[in-house]
Amino acid sequence: MRLQWITLLLSVALFATACKDKSGPAGGGIANVSDEESAKTVLQIAAGSKDHTTLVKAVQAAGLENSLANQGPFTVFAPTDAAFKALPSGALDKVMADKNLLTTVLGYHVYVGSSLKESMLTDGDELSMFDGGTAKISVKGGKISINGANVLAAVPASNGMVYVIDKVLLPPEKK
Repeated sequence: MRLQWITLLLSVALFATACKDKSGPAGGGIANVSDEESAKTVLQIAAGSKDHTTLVKAVQAAGLENSLANQGPFTVFAPTDAAFKALPSGALDKVMADKNLLTTVLGYHVYVGSSLKESMLTDGDELSMFDGGTAKISVKGGKISINGANVLAAVPASNGMVYVIDKVLLPPEKK
């Protein structure tokens, strides 16, 4: 399971790179990637992304890189490097230094068991994430967000779906 969600995260990173030079529709909609990108796995997409180097390093630090080549299906919400930079000072270092915490945070970015297409995401949906927490989908004016993180691009992969997001999703604290 750990490997599966890592695979998803890497795929998201790869897809974000694939989407970097593609602009979305007028009005700030979600950029989509060609069928050529959808033939790649989540891992191949993440590995090729220049906007997801922090995510890829986190996946490697957690030892989850082989998971992204798994057959899936996964849905990965992949934060950009800018999203990681926007975290409070010291937060990323703290997470990277604690493998269990890192695995939990990465797992909160992965929905396992289905490749959720944009048309399947509806306002108010609650997704059960790999780490055991839930995340809420919002759809307003054709724009999709998850727990307040905006979806910037959607990239289909051969083993799932990658959504590039502008914030790092932080799992709720477990009691």
